[in-house]
Amino acid sequence: MPNGQVLGMGRATTLLTTVPRSFVIGLIVFLVLLVGWIDYVTGWELSLVILYAPPIILSVWRFGIIAGILSASLSSIVWLFANEAVHPYETDIGYLWAMVSRFFYFGVVVFAVIEVRKKQEATAAHIKMLEEQRQLELDIVRVSEHEQQRIGQDLHDGICQQLAAIGCAAHVLAEELESRGNPEASDAAMIEKSLQQAVLEARNLARGIFPVHVDRSGLGAALVDLARVMTRLTGIDVRVEGDTELSVDSPEISMHLYRIAQEAVANALKHSEATAISISLRHIDGDLELRIEDNGTGLPKQPSTGKGMGLRTMRYRAQAIGSTLETGPRDGGGTYIRCRLNPQQPKL
Repeated sequence: MPNGQVLGMGRATTLLTTVPRSFVIGLIVFLVLLVGWIDYVTGWELSLVILYAPPIILSVWRFGIIAGILSASLSSIVWLFANEAVHPYETDIGYLWAMVSRFFYFGVVVFAVIEVRKKQEATAAHIKMLEEQRQLELDIVRVSEHEQQRIGQDLHDGICQQLAAIGCAAHVLAEELESRGNPEASDAAMIEKSLQQAVLEARNLARGIFPVHVDRSGLGAALVDLARVMTRLTGIDVRVEGDTELSVDSPEISMHLYRIAQEAVANALKHSEATAISISLRHIDGDLELRIEDNGTGLPKQPSTGKGMGLRTMRYRAQAIGSTLETGPRDGGGTYIRCRLNPQQPKL
């Protein structure tokens, strides 16, 4: 059953349960008597058995199987009296058997409605479980991002500043030792250089953990930094193409897109033996497209069990922002990963 029908039936059930019980009971009795009167007026040639079904369905849906059986019994008795004077049966037994047959039909309606109700409730419960699961996954991702941002901020504002201060002290020490002609001046200079390298590595690490928010430079600038750092660390050509000045208003969407690009680049470096990787960020027909391509060995035809966590994470991040992740072989060899969404309709 489609989700829209399930939600519509759920709203109808909720509305029905808010109506007072006495009103619903009165409505059921009224409908049965109304159909019986019409049945009496029209005579036996025009069968109105099907019109007894709505009050029976209403009874089952609102009160359950016992009320449905009672409503079916009432409908059978009303039918019996409505057609008593004009029925074509020659014996009372035949007429009573016709009533039993109709009661059987009404009973089938009762149990059919019960099954439909059970299925609707099971489907609604399943949809609710999926929604709660998706919300839980979103909460986990948001908590993870919050912790990464906190760690990145602490690295940038704490350890980086302390290392920089120690580096300044080492520089002063090296100059003082050099002015005295002390041979340990070269050791102090080496310590200063090592501290400068440590500061650079710590800042790069902080920018990787907390890329969009640290310097408030936006998604395009963060991707450029990612490409620069990965090129310097690995020696592999990682470049950004397209509109690097492009910005996204939603910080959540920016962070998810950055993480997708970061994971895709990492996968290409680890598994595809790529020698060149491109990251493109473009507006296409009003949509925002992020595309990562490499010239590596391509996707494995039969992924090993237990692998592919990075790809599953990227797919979930794409789903979280109302997009889908598309992967496939790149023209000329290698792999492409594509994520496209409408930034004016965020799903977060």
